[in-house]
Amino acid sequence: MRTIWQRPEGGVRYECGAPGADQWSCTVPKNSCEAAYVPPLHGQGEDGLLINQPRQRGTADPNKITQRGTRITLADGTRTDLGHRCITLGSPGTAAIPGAPPVVITVTREDFATLPVQPLEATAGPPDGWLPVNMVNVLHTNPAEQTLATTLLGTPVQIRAIPIEYHWDLGDGNTITTTKPGKPFPSEEVTSTYRYEGWYDITLTTTFAGQFSVDGGPWQDIDGTITITSDPVPLYSASLTSRLTNPHKPCPLYTSDAADAPPRGDLRGRRITKKKKRS
Repeated sequence: MRTIWQRPEGGVRYECGAPGADQWSCTVPKNSCEAAYVPPLHGQGEDGLLINQPRQRGTADPNKITQRGTRITLADGTRTDLGHRCITLGSPGTAAIPGAPPVVITVTREDFATLPVQPLEATAGPPDGWLPVNMVNVLHTNPAEQTLATTLLGTPVQIRAIPIEYHWDLGDGNTITTTKPGKPFPSEEVTSTYRYEGWYDITLTTTFAGQFSVDGGPWQDIDGTITITSDPVPLYSASLTSRLTNPHKPCPLYTSDAADAPPRGDLRGRRITKKKKRS
């Protein structure tokens, strides 16, 4: 975004409403230096000169000037009128020469959303990709800030993306929204469980707040946030069952991983019972 403040061409003018019932009313622009001391004008009858050619007025304080702002969207060139402001010459952010257009660079939420902010890496469950039904599923991510550099109007600008909220879609109809990024096991800062056997896709959507710095200046907040969705993490929830064994033979430990799970399909959300085997 580019914001330009400059003195109105031809000076500050009365702004007049359309006449109605043979009456008219004119005022100087709101927030202009003149608004503090120039009274509004009202009248009756047809005064085409007053209505169609608003009178120019100067400011009473020679140390102040009125400027009118225009915001230009860099992506498509759209212009937005910001109205008027009254500034003191020599104050921070003003032009050294009255009438010169100081340029103020800002970054909007729309600009923020177009930047290549990377999704966080979501981690769910044990490393081998499966866990027993009703076992605690530990969720966590690395909440690192991201800093991106760009150039606007020949000026270096840095943008900082700060994760502030984490929304976990557990794939079974349940969700978790928290400001905590979670921690690896054995922490249980952010956890869930599955009641039924099956495959589940766990998806993390992170909300980022933004800040920007122009040419090494102080960090300024971006108005608004953006959300970035990470790649889903597939997790298999297995239903473990007991079985009868030969007391004269050693009982093997149960071992498995996601590769041993049945193919993905209609298992999600459906309880599966396994028959007991006698050996």
